[in-house]
Amino acid sequence: MHRPAKKVDEGFLKIEGLGRDVVPPVRCSRHVLFFPPLPRPFLTRPARRRSLASPLAAGEPRPLGNGRDLTGWKVPAPNPFWKVADGIITGTNDEARQGSMLWTAQNYGDFECDAEARWEGEIDSGFMFRQPELQLQIGVSRSLKRDMTGCFYLGSYPEAGQARERAKLIKPGDWNHFKIRAQGDTFTVWINGTLAVSYQNPKFAAPGPLGLQIHPGLAMKVEFRHLSIREL
Repeated sequence: MHRPAKKVDEGFLKIEGLGRDVVPPVRCSRHVLFFPPLPRPFLTRPARRRSLASPLAAGEPRPLGNGRDLTGWKVPAPNPFWKVADGIITGTNDEARQGSMLWTAQNYGDFECDAEARWEGEIDSGFMFRQPELQLQIGVSRSLKRDMTGCFYLGSYPEAGQARERAKLIKPGDWNHFKIRAQGDTFTVWINGTLAVSYQNPKFAAPGPLGLQIHPGLAMKVEFRHLSIREL
């Protein structure tokens, strides 16, 4: 890096553009001044400014949806089930109780997802991800007739995939925070900041969309907000 010498003043060399005396010169001939290398801070390149329009790098969390409509989701047609207002995605079963799934347009492999969910009464919902499909249950299991929130469902509820302290972690009728981490063959869930379950199964290996569920067969309503995802 070369900067022209502006003048020699009282034994120090003033470098153009730095605005202060920085290094003592060494006289080697009648016409040439040599001086030691500049201190490292002056040689550091400025950070490159990333365009706001550029995509987020892997590892940066980003919202799922825009909080205004269902952009970024695969919306069923017709859609009497899902709506967005004030940043909240609300899923309500139709009169025929057909049930519905709301899937992201994008697939995810290894990720960490944060979301808050709120519900009242008997519901059967959850988060679906990976291929083949793995579900994290929210609400009452239709088959077991008991609350299995925070447990993994894969056609059954394996003992190793159950959140044993779930009754102590859930706030009924209030917003509950879920953090879901899918990394390799390990699936870990925190409920309201507390580790609830960590489950290993190599079967669910392929990337897939993230889904929100309205189970068929019952009148139910579930709400989601503050959904974000970070790819690992």
